[in-house]
Parts: sequence; structure tokens; C-alpha cells
Amino acid sequence: MGAIGASFNRMWAIALNTFREAVRNKVLAILVMFAVALMAFSLVLGQLSLHEEIRIIKDLGLAGISIFGVVIALFLGVNLLSKELERKTVYAIIPKPLHRHEFLLGKYLGLVVTMTALVVLMSVVLWGFLVAQGGHHGVIMVRAEILILLELLLLMAVAMLFSSFSSPWLSAMFAGALWVIGRNTAELEAFAQGKLEDTAGGSLLEVLLDLLPDFRMFFVSGANFDETVVSVHESFVSWAYVGSAAVYAMTYGGMCLVAAVLLFRRRDFV
Repeated sequence: MGAIGASFNRMWAIALNTFREAVRNKVLAILVMFAVALMAFSLVLGQLSLHEEIRIIKDLGLAGISIFGVVIALFLGVNLLSKELERKTVYAIIPKPLHRHEFLLGKYLGLVVTMTALVVLMSVVLWGFLVAQGGHHGVIMVRAEILILLELLLLMAVAMLFSSFSSPWLSAMFAGALWVIGRNTAELEAFAQGKLEDTAGGSLLEVLLDLLPDFRMFFVSGANFDETVVSVHESFVSWAYVGSAAVYAMTYGGMCLVAAVLLFRRRDFV
């Protein structure tokens, strides 16, 4: 336990430093402000609707957290590690009694703390807007926000996998492309089983869709996942669904981090 505790302490120290570095980033603050501005704009649209003010605030609020959260996840996931390499601070850190996997996992842990804090902050702002309009921010909204957070944590793991061996721009492009594909798995599956049915291309596409991360299961605006309606209105998924999504995110994200560690170990810093 002593060795495990010492290892965790080293990772936690890296995580806290990563969190402090992230929150000082002006780009991050600007993106959060845009998300809040979108929530504020929902108040204007709500006034133009017919008795749908609360629904619009919920929809645009969750959309703002999700969209700007994705941008933040990509920005943090591909930049914080590359900055250590560009500034060559990693050259001073790695030779110390710190294993490479501790450095990488500490970085990801810091990103988890940062993203969780940001989602909580934006959720509190959304709660404020709902209360101001006489709405209610109940358990249904909490489930939706947890699903969004799980999606962002998985996306950051994917981004860190690419950033462990590639440049920031390419890492962002690859991770962003996988997110777009993962959000449209149902359409791609229908295409593979329709237009490409009984073809090698269709079979290959289906195999790829099974291997790539399925971000659609975290989508909170009427998507279908295994015949389950994911919606923040009327019948919403249960806590069991949220739990299964958490298991999926941790399992797939864990595999991405293991691959990232293996690739990072082979990286030459000499």
C-alpha cells in the first residue's frame, strides 16, 4: 500500500498542477462565457415561444454545456500534454522518481477534475436560469448533465490517446472526427445495412462502428440507444441507463489510457 499510496500522491500532484494550469487559461474562460451566453439567449427565445419557455431553456442549456464542453475537452485533451513537450518541462519531470504512466495518468486526472468543475459550474448557471423563469431543475436534468460529463471524460481520454504520439492539430482532428462518427452511429449503421448491404465496404463499416467509441449513447436530445429513448422530456432514461453509460465510458476510456501509456513509454525525450 505504501508504494501505491506514493504513486497516487505523485499523480495527484500532477493533477493539481494540471487543474491550476487549466483554470488560468483565458481560452477556457471565454468558452465557458459563450456557453453561459447561449443559456442567456434561450431566455429570449423562450419569450418568443408559446408556453415552451422552460423546455427551450433546458434544450439550449444542455446543448450549450455539451457543445462547448466538447470544444473544451478537445482543447484541453490535446494541448496540456503538448505544452509540457513544447516548453520541455517534461524533460525535467520524467527523470525524477516519477514514472511515465504516473505523469500521463496524473494529467488525465487533472483534466477530469477540471471538466467536472466546469460542468458543475455551467449546470449551476443553468439551474439559476430555470429558477428565474419559474422552472425546476430536478433529477431528470441531473441525469442529462451526468451523461454529458461522461461523454466529455471519454472524449478527453480519446484525445489524450492521440496526443501521446501525435501533434496537437492532428490529435484534435482525429479525436473530433471520432466524436462526429460516434454521434452518428445509427445513421452510419443504417447506411451500411442499406446502401452497402452484402458488400465488403458495408461489413468493414459495421466492424469499425463496433470498435469506435459510441458517443451517441450520451446524447440527451431524443436519440435512441438499444431501443431506449434518451430525452430530457417526458420519459427519460433511468439511473440504470446512466450507470451502464458510466461503465461504458470508464471501460473504453480506460482502454484508451492504457494504449496512451504504452505509446508514451516508447516516446523518446532524449
